[in-house]
Amino acid sequence: MTKKQKKNLKRILISAACYFGVTISSLWITYPPLVLAGLYLLIYLYIASDVLKRTVMNIRNKDFMDENFLMAVASIGAFCLQEYSEAVAVMLFYQVGEWFQSYALDRSRKNIAALMDIRPEYANLEKEGSIEEVDPEEVKTGDIIVIKPGERVPLDGVILSGTSSMDTSALTGESVPRSVRPGQEVISGCINETGVLRVEVSRPYENSTVARILEMVENATDKKSRSEQFITKFAAVYTPIVVYSAIALAIVPSLFDGQWSTWIYRALEFLVISCPCALVISVPLAFFGGIGGASKCGVLVKGSTYLQDLSEVKTMVFDKTGTLTHGTFEVSKITALNMSEEALLTLVAKAESYSTHPIASSILRKAQLADPKAGVQDVQEIAGKGLIAQVDGQSVAAGNQKLMVSLGIDEANLIQGTGLGTMVHVAIDGQYAGMIEVADQPKAEAKEVFANLRKEGVNKFVMLTGDSQSVAQAVAKQAGIDEVHAQLLPEQKVECLEQILDSEHQGAVVYVGDGINDAPVLTRADVGIAMGGLGSDAAIEAADIVLMEDKLSALVTAMKISQKTLHIAKENIVFALVIKVGMLILGAFGFVNMWGAVFADVGVSVLCILNAIRVLNVSKFKTETH
Repeated sequence: MTKKQKKNLKRILISAACYFGVTISSLWITYPPLVLAGLYLLIYLYIASDVLKRTVMNIRNKDFMDENFLMAVASIGAFCLQEYSEAVAVMLFYQVGEWFQSYALDRSRKNIAALMDIRPEYANLEKEGSIEEVDPEEVKTGDIIVIKPGERVPLDGVILSGTSSMDTSALTGESVPRSVRPGQEVISGCINETGVLRVEVSRPYENSTVARILEMVENATDKKSRSEQFITKFAAVYTPIVVYSAIALAIVPSLFDGQWSTWIYRALEFLVISCPCALVISVPLAFFGGIGGASKCGVLVKGSTYLQDLSEVKTMVFDKTGTLTHGTFEVSKITALNMSEEALLTLVAKAESYSTHPIASSILRKAQLADPKAGVQDVQEIAGKGLIAQVDGQSVAAGNQKLMVSLGIDEANLIQGTGLGTMVHVAIDGQYAGMIEVADQPKAEAKEVFANLRKEGVNKFVMLTGDSQSVAQAVAKQAGIDEVHAQLLPEQKVECLEQILDSEHQGAVVYVGDGINDAPVLTRADVGIAMGGLGSDAAIEAADIVLMEDKLSALVTAMKISQKTLHIAKENIVFALVIKVGMLILGAFGFVNMWGAVFADVGVSVLCILNAIRVLNVSKFKTETH
């Protein structure tokens, strides 16, 4: 609870005690009318001071058509009608409602702050053989920092020495620690659990992962959703309408029956009932809670407008590499002729040991040889075809079908792979020996995730990729993609997405990508989602939503949260308007007194706020795939 909230609560409790003291004592003590009016006036001025001050300031600024003006006019009018007790009660219960609103909003903000409490306090800078504790902002790129067990990683960097387990839950929502070793990158905001790490800083604090994430969280509420914009515009039009309606209610009937006090009192009730607090506060609070709930699940939403758009998505467009696939080459199939698969793999790994190509690296990882260069001589790379090397006295040729044909091997005799990746054909001493297929493996969860997304209302999935048509079709078939566009350059991806946007007349279009080349498409889509966004600066900057972990299942979680948030916001709008309209009609005809008016204002506000904060309970939204 903030100091201001404590001060306001103290003021409410003192005012309530005095109010009930005077009201109850007046049942057996006959106060002179002026004394009773004076006592209630003192209590009223104490509890209403801030409302009256804001009303006066707003009148001076010629912008006073708000709830402060409504409450001030209604309560002062009640005093003028000598309804002292009700005048104080209106303001007292209004302040109670405002306090609950402030407390609920503060709690939701603290929940989000706690979820994203990843700001590092210090960095252990290695300087001339000693360790100096400094502010992370003082550390430069290339400096060496030491991260001890239990400490939060202060800056992004590459591990020079040490192995450890890394708790990434604050960033990704993933509870299982990740193992790290020399050569791997660590990102700021994670917690080092076990070993001591020496890390070379790769970027300054202001460009670090933790700084960018915190900036996104702080700016997340700047972009209002259409629902919030509607409420803001509605309140601006609504307030003057009810003020003029109240004036008409006080004057017009009185001209016919002469009962001025009765109709003025009803007009004041009308003003109290009409106060739009429930709408103005609870709808933005629902979206704020939705953003907080999403953050807890590792889904970072840059603005509530994107949360609303996501709930209306009918078409999802995906990049392939790193989004639908893991983004790294792995050996997926080995077929050997007249020798074991292990022997074939060993010979090819040795032949590829001098190459830095990703395919060569994947074969070396698979073979896991202690000394892959042992026995390797005369490595000859053939541009566009592959290489030939002498390995343990044998001539090993590894490459594509063009290389095999150049060696006199019939193309019809070559073994075919699954179509998901690149085939490395192998010839030993001029004889065809087999094939190793290297592929960027599709994510096993894709099919299940897409089935769940269809249940959430998405009816079309499209893939845009620069890869070959055959590979794209194979991945699409395994994942359950409806439409494929392959062999696209970055600018062609944008053109293709624009055609999809033009053809979709209902619902929003989402683009999900992870790489630098996806940035233009992420920007162009109705909602751009960076998949595994911790790896790509350009994707983070361009995206509207960032998935903090490289899991497709987070898309289902994000959609569930967005739909629940919008559902709660609509519930609050309908509930508040129905109660307000009903109470306004009853108040105009005298069926509701000032106490009923207080309930209509404060009660509805509190109920809407309690409904809004339900979205912070994220356990029901998080989706896991099997």
